[in-house]
Amino acid sequence: MDYQVTLKKKYKEEIVPSLMKEYSYKTVMQVPRLLKISLNQGLGKAAIADKKVIDQGIEEMTLIAGQKAVATKSKKDISNFKLRRGMPIGVRVTLRGERMYEFLERLITASIPRIRDFRGINDKGFDGRGNYTFGISEQIIFPEIDIDKIGRIQGMDITFVTSAKTDKEAMSLLKEFGLPFKNQK
Repeated sequence: MDYQVTLKKKYKEEIVPSLMKEYSYKTVMQVPRLLKISLNQGLGKAAIADKKVIDQGIEEMTLIAGQKAVATKSKKDISNFKLRRGMPIGVRVTLRGERMYEFLERLITASIPRIRDFRGINDKGFDGRGNYTFGISEQIIFPEIDIDKIGRIQGMDITFVTSAKTDKEAMSLLKEFGLPFKNQK
């Protein structure tokens, strides 16, 4: 038998039946599922001043995600920021399938507990269509990052894209996966 990520197995065996009961879905296909996780890091002014910041950002994001990250480029010129169209200004990576579940498992079990003064993640990051985004202020919460090799502390946004129709269903799904929300009932 092939190795299966723990959270993927948990989704099939525990989360699906639980959500079917909670929302009285008629078929398993109606149960919301996690489609992808997007990690995004805006490097802003530092990227314009020093080109090495982008390379370092790509390296860190690749370590965190376990998949090659790409630079995001500016869409237009902004003279006040000395920004030209096509200049790299951030780093992003999108995870799907096995890597997505592996990342989620590492985020929940190893990274989130390392956040200083942590009282739960904010439940206000839903977009009305069943997707959830929250920000992390320091990339050093990930065990893959070596603190001694960090030039500067950077934050990032993590977006969970689900097939849920409502925010309530998406929140139930993410709670079942084990994301620690502030106002858990």
